[in-house]
Amino acid sequence: MPQSLAKIYVHLIFSTQQRERWIPPHLQKDLHAYMGGILRDLGCTPVEINTEPDHAHLLFLLSRTEPLSKIVGQVKTGSTGWLQQQAPDLAGFHWQNGYGAFSVSQSGVVTVQEYIRNQQKRHRVLSFQDEFRSFLKRYDVEYDERYVWD
Repeated sequence: MPQSLAKIYVHLIFSTQQRERWIPPHLQKDLHAYMGGILRDLGCTPVEINTEPDHAHLLFLLSRTEPLSKIVGQVKTGSTGWLQQQAPDLAGFHWQNGYGAFSVSQSGVVTVQEYIRNQQKRHRVLSFQDEFRSFLKRYDVEYDERYVWD
């Protein structure tokens, strides 16, 4: 086959360093747009992006040519710089070192989009840590609790 074809959806989740509540609501929409621009520049198609004050969820089509680790690094580095420039009190902002990336089937895209959109409602009763643990369990990811959080 002379062409390389792929359609891989990724649900990416990562938190702020120490899960501190850094991201102010008034910057979220612009932050989402900025992250989407980084994804597009890397050959990814953003599908849904949402943040809470202490974490981010991104659903996107993975680039055929860029490795996931590079994409995650670029999104986190670029958005860190952007956030730090928005206000003096954000100068110390950083994302956590790690991340979770989970595959999404074509038939599950709409469900994941709705899940991402409803973060604010969900986190009234569920912490980010419990949410992330549920993803690790659902996807049968082995992990050591000592190294999940930084």
